[in-house]
Amino acid sequence: MKDAKEEDRSQRIALFRYGLIADLTDREVGQRGLYVKLREKAGRSYSIPYSRRTRVAEETLRDWLVAWRRGGFEALRPKPRGDLGQTRGIPGPVADLLVSIKDEKHSLSVVQVIERARATGAVPEDLALPNSTVHRLLSRAGMMSKRPEEPNGNDRRRFSFEKAGELWMADVMHGPTVGVEGGRRRKSYLIGMIDDATRVVPYCAFALSEAVGAFLPVFGQAVRRRGVPVRLYCDNGAAFRSHQLELVCARLGIHLIHSRPHTPEGRGKIERFFRTVRMQFLPRLSPEDTKNLEAINRALWGWIEGEYHQAPHKGLAGETPLDRWCQSADAIRLPEPGTDFDALFLLEEKRRVQRDRTVSLRGVLYEVDATLVGETVTLKFDPAKLGEPVEVWLQNKKLGTAKRVDLYANCFVKRNQHSRIPVPGKDPDAPSQGLRLRDFPTGHDSREGGR
Repeated sequence: MKDAKEEDRSQRIALFRYGLIADLTDREVGQRGLYVKLREKAGRSYSIPYSRRTRVAEETLRDWLVAWRRGGFEALRPKPRGDLGQTRGIPGPVADLLVSIKDEKHSLSVVQVIERARATGAVPEDLALPNSTVHRLLSRAGMMSKRPEEPNGNDRRRFSFEKAGELWMADVMHGPTVGVEGGRRRKSYLIGMIDDATRVVPYCAFALSEAVGAFLPVFGQAVRRRGVPVRLYCDNGAAFRSHQLELVCARLGIHLIHSRPHTPEGRGKIERFFRTVRMQFLPRLSPEDTKNLEAINRALWGWIEGEYHQAPHKGLAGETPLDRWCQSADAIRLPEPGTDFDALFLLEEKRRVQRDRTVSLRGVLYEVDATLVGETVTLKFDPAKLGEPVEVWLQNKKLGTAKRVDLYANCFVKRNQHSRIPVPGKDPDAPSQGLRLRDFPTGHDSREGGR
């Protein structure tokens, strides 16, 4: 349990660090404007995972950027301290208190910060707090620089990138009802993406949900078809704020950007595409086209490839999206050779293995190895294929797969001599009626025809 918590902590910290430097990963050291961006980021406040601090020093951001270039996402995970167990100048709780006091009132001098910290009674009387040491601590936490003034009002401007793949916009549109199993009909959702520079649709599809489990397969198809974007721009919906999407973007080196709440103006291009879908595609659908998801998506892609991509676009000075794509696609980032897309876009959920070797995943029982009883494992799965084997991971290592429990087949599995069935009154997990192992067939009972 402790290892699973530590892995989750390490992953969340790495995601936070990547989120701060993601828009700088395509810039070289010494490139004009890089240090200005680092200084701006160091002047902002953040909600840092597992820390009371709210600022990140410019030097720290630079170190994270160098680490990412050398080792990718995994290099951003926190490493154990080299001085672990040794006495430090300022204990961690006291350092956090000093930073917190300075952050609450930025105008305080170093001497005033020390005085307020001692006044709380949380600083040992025999602990020396030299002004220079505290100043160095606050500087590294980004607390000694002047805070930039916030601009008044909202500065909205039109923008357009030059190269294909520099920015994709993603959003979800409510669609028509489609047929599902059992003769029923359900509401559909159009999950779509559009390339900002060319208006090409990397991929879009109708689904029965707008959750992250429906979005990731669509995103995966888009990357397979049109390469890896530099940025993914979306709103603040649950799917786009999900931990799983953050992981996928971090592993692919994509800067995930969220628009400000209640400001859809920045996503005008994807909204304009959805308007075209409503005006030109939906009115021509026949009952045959909406009999199921496969039929409506087949009709959708026939329209996109045959008409939308081939039609002159007003926002492209009369050029077609495909023509503009061909002119500016020289900078497209292709996935690394050997990239396992099936594994990359799997959903992940943590489960604790029960004493009967099972884990429950969205209403389906899976059976894992007996050595994992009591452990908290990570299950990686495709939500569209529930019931099929899922991957089992522990401490960032794949241990194998888990199969769906076959309750009937387990009636005839021979247990080892140490196996037993819980007895009522002695075991809290016992059934209402006491059963012993010999009450179950073992697969060698001649009285039942060899079963």
